[in-house]
Amino acid sequence: MSLIRKADILGKAFKNIMVRTKSELTTVCYLEKDDCYLMLHRVKKEKDINKDKWIGIGGHIEDGESPDECIVRETMEETGLTLNSYALRGIITFVSDCHCVVYMFLYTSDDFSGVMNTQCSEGDLEWFKKDRIFDLPLWVNNSLIKHINSL
Repeated sequence: MSLIRKADILGKAFKNIMVRTKSELTTVCYLEKDDCYLMLHRVKKEKDINKDKWIGIGGHIEDGESPDECIVRETMEETGLTLNSYALRGIITFVSDCHCVVYMFLYTSDDFSGVMNTQCSEGDLEWFKKDRIFDLPLWVNNSLIKHINSL
């Protein structure tokens, strides 16, 4: 095999590694009220990695935005509620052979105000008792909720 061909193969392999090692920053917040969590049923987008799953509120961090700014914005956009205070509980790292590394900033809040949207462009919002959460279609082995229940 020629040196040019080897360099081409190595260049493509390096490019593939660089693409796969890029990272993505996201947030999720579990709003708590009356021993319930507000959950979002992702049913409105056809091409959605979370399609048909129940998840917390949140989304992607925009350029120049901090995780705190993101969770405040995403909560307002998805629910119509204003976070008055919130707690960062941890950073979850998702590693995959198929996708980039995702760093998810996990928040909780029991201090929010406003009137909740009846319509959300991402899906359907609903309050669930904490002891019923695991009856919902969640990601397999959703340890996020297990973790925040122990706090």
